[in-house]
Parts: sequence; C-alpha cells; structure tokens
Amino acid sequence: MKTLVVLIGPTGVGKTELSLHLAEQLHTCIVSADSRQLYGDLKIGTAAPTAEQLSRVPHHLVGTLQLTDYYSAARYEEEVLQLLDKLFARLDVVLLTGGSMMYIDAVTRGIDDIPTVDDETRRMLLQRYEAEGLDKLVQELRLLDPEYYKVVDLKNPKRVIHALEICYMTGRTYTSFRTNCAKERPFNIVKIGLNRPREELYERINRRVDEMITDGLVEEARHVYPFRHLNSLNTVGYKEMFKYLDGEWTLDFATDKIKQNSRIYSRKQLTWFKRDGEIMWFHPSQEAEIQAYLAQRLSGN
Repeated sequence: MKTLVVLIGPTGVGKTELSLHLAEQLHTCIVSADSRQLYGDLKIGTAAPTAEQLSRVPHHLVGTLQLTDYYSAARYEEEVLQLLDKLFARLDVVLLTGGSMMYIDAVTRGIDDIPTVDDETRRMLLQRYEAEGLDKLVQELRLLDPEYYKVVDLKNPKRVIHALEICYMTGRTYTSFRTNCAKERPFNIVKIGLNRPREELYERINRRVDEMITDGLVEEARHVYPFRHLNSLNTVGYKEMFKYLDGEWTLDFATDKIKQNSRIYSRKQLTWFKRDGEIMWFHPSQEAEIQAYLAQRLSGN
C-alpha cells in the first residue's frame, strides 16, 4: 500500500534539512504542513524553503496563497487528499512535513464535517470582534456553547470567532459537530517526531530569529503591514514586528518577544504532538536510526 511519511516537531527543531535528505533518499516530494508557508508574501518570517532547497526536492503547498485568501484546516484536508491521489499514482511514498498541528491532524485523522461559514456571518463576527473585543465574544461563547468554552484556547480569536460563526449560522453548538473520530485513509501513515533537549531547542529558536532579522524580516513586515488585520498575519513574528512599526516597541524588544513567543509556541506544539501515541520520536541527529526505522516500516515489518 502507498505510504505517507509524516515528519513533525516543534518550530526550530530542524525538520527542513532532514526532510530534504529523506525526500532525496526516498526519491519523492515534500508536501508542506505549515499553515503560514502557504502565503507567498511570508517567506522570511515563516522560514519558507529557499530557492536552493526548492530546486533540490519538489515541494507542494508552499507560497500558493495571497494574504487575502481565506483558508482553513478543512480546506487543507481536501486539497492534500486530492494532491495525494495524484502523487500516489506515480510514487509509493510521499513526505508530509511541518509543525501546524491542526493541518497534520486534518490529513492523518480528518476534520469533522463542520459547515462552511458564509461570508455574511464571517463579516458580522469580524466586525463585532473589531468593535467589541475578544472578551465580549468569549462571554457569548460561554453562554452559547459552554462545553466548547471549557476546552478552547480563550485567547485565540480565530477559534472563538469560528465557534460563534457556527452557532449563529446553524443554530447549533459548535460542540455538536465535533465527533473526534479518526477517518480511514486509503494509504499507510508513518509518523516521525523530532525533538531536542529544551535548552538546545531554545538556543536554535533564538538563533533563527536573529537570522530572520538579518535576512530582512523588518522589511517583509513593512511590506505586508497594510494587511495586518488579516488572520494570515495573526502569527508569531509579524504581530511583534507590527508593534515595532507602530512605534510601540523598540526593535530589540520586538525581537526578544518573537523569541519568547516562538519558545511558547514550541511548547504548545510538543504538548499537542505528545498526545499521539503513533509518533516515533528521534533527535534530528539520529538520521541513521530514522532511516532504519523507515526502512522497517516501509518493508511492512
């Protein structure tokens, strides 16, 4: 049977270089599972593959969207499954790699069949968010869907707003659409997780942020600044740079906040991934062990 190899891990751990090595050895391509690398204008702040890396191995779903495009994990699931149908027609193995937890779950487990929100409802909730703030919407969610209120990240406006969109549009709770049942896939899935000791990971994150600043993150943030209200830019790296461009923070302070928030995000990623007992974990330096494990799994043993 065809096999999807999923290479995951926290931001800054070293997925990119190892994914290139594995793809070259497996004579296959890479499908990105990074929700921000989809946007063509966000190359530096998302550590998108370089031109040299793209020339080494064919990549899919990198730089395919405009900042104004609406996108979701459900749409990602649909597009990747369609893409895999085509790729598996000529390849036995495809490599999926990235750190976007919901996107990886969307492909490997499936997204619940939650209705697509209409433009009118989306506009209405966005206007309310901008006019009333997140706290007001959080309290409304507590009344309309108390069960989801208990488990959602209440500081994440995208999650809160989406749940309210479903409540308003359908007259049902968002919780009522969540089954959490994994869907069957017509291919095998092998999951490999990368991790490092915390201090080692944090040092790499800090160094990568410094490299982003050197490579032109400030200029990139200035270029996309007119779109700062869009969800595509509600992400670590750009939010902090916008504070600098607004004159609220110094560049040094903004840079330190990017490092801090990247470290926090890496912990969230690991917490999410650690719940999945199907992931086999390695240090990125254990390339020989990873290759041996893959050879065993791909041979069916």
